[in-house]
Amino acid sequence: MTDQHPEASVRHFVRGVVRRGLEPVPAKTSISLRVDQDVLDWFKAQGPGYQTRINAILRAFRDASV
Repeated sequence: MTDQHPEASVRHFVRGVVRRGLEPVPAKTSISLRVDQDVLDWFKAQGPGYQTRINAILRAFRDASV
């Protein structure tokens, strides 16, 4: 945690390393995406990190489509 980045924590950094091994995490792009409300509600009901899970599912679909 720093004055510039008060939300940063050891847990935050460890999660990034565990999630991707030692590979750098690709940069994210902020977008606006329309999804059905029931779909969004389901993802949010799974708890924190729902946007990361949506991204992982989209990535898996992309990889399966190759």
